[in-house]
Amino acid sequence: MPEAIIALGANLGQPVEALRSAVQALGRTDGIRVLGTSRFYTTSPVESSGPDYVNAAVLVETTLEPMALLRACQAIENAHGRVRPAGVVNAPRTLDLDVIAYEGTVSDDPVLTLPHPRMHERLFVLVPIADLLPDWRLPDGRTVGEAVRDVREAHPDHLIRPLGPENMA
Repeated sequence: MPEAIIALGANLGQPVEALRSAVQALGRTDGIRVLGTSRFYTTSPVESSGPDYVNAAVLVETTLEPMALLRACQAIENAHGRVRPAGVVNAPRTLDLDVIAYEGTVSDDPVLTLPHPRMHERLFVLVPIADLLPDWRLPDGRTVGEAVRDVREAHPDHLIRPLGPENMA
């Protein structure tokens, strides 16, 4: 079965509880088996305003095709009250699940581009992935750890801090 990486984030309501619940919902979804969950992190919003986010990443094994996995993630978001305001990008949210990578798949479909086209710019995606897969390589050949270093150097204002062990999945 292919493996996929899903990034999770929330900054409205109870973000820690939303992420915990989302990980459980992924595990209950037919065709998805959760293999691992990163630590939870708090991050300042990037390219948006609002409260700090809680972010994590999940490694799954799945029998679902990429678009079906995306639909499963969107169903979990909707069950958690996700609202997508028209014309507003990066709005605060109760829950966000992004399919970041799907083993063996490269796609430029505008609905689901794989691997995620901006993951290499986002500490809130890279750092949790580094927890799960420290040797994982981005499409440009860098390890996720090298990408974390590069983003930290380029954007020292992007803050990310691990939450305490009581706030894990």
